[in-house]
Amino acid sequence: MTTIDSTRTPVPASVRSASPSPSGSRRGPTSRSRGITLGSSAILLVIAAFFCIPLLWVVLASFDPNASLSVAWPKTPSLDNYKAIMTPETTFRPLWNSVLLCGGASIVTIACSALAAYPLSRYESRAKRPFLLTIIFATGLPITAIMIPVYAMFVQVNLIDSMFGAILFLAASSMPYAIFLTKNFMDGVPKDIEESAWTEGASTLRTLWSIVLPLMRPGMAVVTIFTFVNMWGNFFVPFMLLLSPDKLPAAVSLFTFSSQYGQVAYGQLAAFSIFYSAPVVVLYLLLGRRLGSGFAAAGGIKG
Repeated sequence: MTTIDSTRTPVPASVRSASPSPSGSRRGPTSRSRGITLGSSAILLVIAAFFCIPLLWVVLASFDPNASLSVAWPKTPSLDNYKAIMTPETTFRPLWNSVLLCGGASIVTIACSALAAYPLSRYESRAKRPFLLTIIFATGLPITAIMIPVYAMFVQVNLIDSMFGAILFLAASSMPYAIFLTKNFMDGVPKDIEESAWTEGASTLRTLWSIVLPLMRPGMAVVTIFTFVNMWGNFFVPFMLLLSPDKLPAAVSLFTFSSQYGQVAYGQLAAFSIFYSAPVVVLYLLLGRRLGSGFAAAGGIKG
């Protein structure tokens, strides 16, 4: 039986009408969030404009025979800068050396990082946490701090001026960050799919190659792009370990556009920069479409 509380004082109609309505309470936060969005968008547009100015200079200067450091429309646009750099010694050989150096080191890094990240992601061990902390520490270690002892070691083992030795060192220096990223992406792959494969008789390597890696293609695409881009822009390592001019990558051959008197051929440098950026753009276009896809096959274990 329901009882009525007679001591409750009824609320007058004037007081009820004076209370704010739910729709009115939403106007303040909505307009405030809209203002914050507009302000943040304006700030991002200003930052993007500052980043676009150097890119605009590269494009305009590459068509200007008399290019300087100022961003200006070329008075007589021409392809003379591109014709000047279209030589094996200036462009084609350094770019091929960069592809060979960075591509080979990226393949070694991706393969080793996948093998190292799998036990860290799937098995529990007392050494797991110290190993991860060591990896995190190694990611922040500056490469310049160890180049002198590395150079001395390469001289002793006769790997100086060796493309193979430079590939191994680039892969080793990129390994900690690649292992850290690969392990985090591998944690998102359900273990139930692997257990189903194990019941069918699949080995650990077979499961890793046929199930885990295909499911984490977006993550591997991210690791590949980050690894290759960091190697592609690396100047100090090939400058220290490679001595022969015919082995230098494009990141080091940029010196050829500066004369001994300090003068720089800005137009040719801009044209070379466009060719130098092309492999990274192509890699991103090839792998970028995988970044938006998720672990679609993860739902295969349901039902």
